[in-house]
Amino acid sequence: MVPGISRYLKTLLIILVSLSYGHAQSSFIPFNDDYYHLIDRLEIKRGKLTEGFHYNTKPFERKAVVALTDSILKEGTVNFTERDWETIDYLREDSWEWTNGMVATDSLKYDQLSRLHWFKVPPKGQKRRFFHHPADLYSIHNKDFDLHFNFTTTNFIGRDHLSAGGLTTDSTMWFTARGVEIRGMINEKLGFYTYVADNQGRFPNYINNFGDLAQVAKSFPGEGLAKTTRNGKDFLSARGYITFRPLKSINLRFGHDHNTFGSGYRSLILSDNSSPYLFLRLDTQLGRFHYTNLWTSMINASSNAFTGELRHKKFAAIHHLSFNLTDKINIGVFEAEVFNRDTVGGGYDLNYLNPIIFYRYVESYIGSQDNALLGFDFRWLVANQASVYGQFVLDEFLTKFLFNGSKSWTNKYSLQVGAKYVDAFGVPNLDLQAEYNLVRPYTYSHKDGGRNYMHYGQSLAHPLGANFREYLAILRYKLTSRLSAYGTVMLATQGKDPSNNAMMNYGGDISKSYEGRSFNRDGEVNQKIGQGIKASTSFADLRLSYSFAHNFFVDGRYLFRNVNSTDTKVAARSNTWTIAVRYNMAYRQQTY
Repeated sequence: MVPGISRYLKTLLIILVSLSYGHAQSSFIPFNDDYYHLIDRLEIKRGKLTEGFHYNTKPFERKAVVALTDSILKEGTVNFTERDWETIDYLREDSWEWTNGMVATDSLKYDQLSRLHWFKVPPKGQKRRFFHHPADLYSIHNKDFDLHFNFTTTNFIGRDHLSAGGLTTDSTMWFTARGVEIRGMINEKLGFYTYVADNQGRFPNYINNFGDLAQVAKSFPGEGLAKTTRNGKDFLSARGYITFRPLKSINLRFGHDHNTFGSGYRSLILSDNSSPYLFLRLDTQLGRFHYTNLWTSMINASSNAFTGELRHKKFAAIHHLSFNLTDKINIGVFEAEVFNRDTVGGGYDLNYLNPIIFYRYVESYIGSQDNALLGFDFRWLVANQASVYGQFVLDEFLTKFLFNGSKSWTNKYSLQVGAKYVDAFGVPNLDLQAEYNLVRPYTYSHKDGGRNYMHYGQSLAHPLGANFREYLAILRYKLTSRLSAYGTVMLATQGKDPSNNAMMNYGGDISKSYEGRSFNRDGEVNQKIGQGIKASTSFADLRLSYSFAHNFFVDGRYLFRNVNSTDTKVAARSNTWTIAVRYNMAYRQQTY
């Protein structure tokens, strides 16, 4: 980190940690689509928004999720299925340090939950033990120190049948990841989390080629630097942070990790698509309001952004205000500035550290041409059975072009609309989700590559970048206590640049300067979604997942991906089969 911001953060952290008064602090639940859907399902069936967190602001504190289950058990009015009660027990076991040794706070429900035998109240005086809780390999829990240690691993083997460039290949795929995860609290005031894993594998062709498509020296989707080996990819995964609550309503977190805003499968505001990044985050929860400030240091990994081995830096300042308008309707507003100061001033611009100022004003005040984005999101719970959600992000516009039908390149915006339907059509434990995403050409890009909406060559929002339409359909069905079925179907149409012309820019590759639009027609108007080399992607990911024990899964997967395009370097068709064993690791979606 640059000296200016480093001194500021060190001073701030010393002041906060030195405070003699603090409130109980929790670590956060790592991103996992399967896991987070369980929480979403409970909130939908409860029929009202949760008091302790806002679903469009992630990740969630563990104690807040346990508080949600406490509220459900106390109310005792929700028509849950047998699988839902098992979910409540599972969530509570996974964050058992916040349950005070009880599966349920409502004795009327304890008999239903206790049948699972997942949670064991420790003997009196017991402080530490290996595998005392199914959720932990090793744990310590007392008033001064809380520690949870786990081994993590994912291993799969499979086959990939690929047709591309007029050739057909049939290759073996494999992956092995081994790591550790440690979380806990000190004196219930300072929380901490760290995770590191060593990964090697050979993946489907579209994953193996990712580092060549991104403007970065070999990367892996969702991760940082990846070495290309004879047999595939080799990379490290690492995340870690400390968290502190100086006041009851304020939480401070500092470290390397992801942050997201939104209620959908995708996020057009901020997602976990990119590599983790360094951040300082301030969350303030006051009644119906949840206000998030996020200051980040990222990597400008465009092709011209390297000085020897040291990668150039870029920065972002983001704030998001979420408001529960009613017990069923939530709305949020968002603003972000992406900037760098490699040539003038250097380092983090202190003007953006103001947590309650309109960034667009700051941008004009200091005379910068930073990349500013505005947006909003919403979520509506419907009849204890569904939720409707959406997002809109405005990157740039000129009023005279926005509504006159000219399709000006300055109409840079993205739109999302989606819905979830739980216990669909009266079938218990069958959940359906549909989502539509649209991103106009050149959205998220900037004339300066150091200010595009990317980190380490990967989009901070949608993995497809821009210039596309996408339809998603997702099925989740819990057949038994241990067996679940998942299906994800994606249909997307995107305009790509010709593979034989690196200078041409039709608006889909957000790593490029939008000044390259001059190659396209007149460069100002008639900019349409899908312009350029049309690529139509059909994607289906079908999976059966069996849980042998807490967070221990065996997955059988079939993946079909077909890209139709007149560019032979883009067109491809693949069929993939894998079988995997996972322990304390999330399933990698990689849907694009």
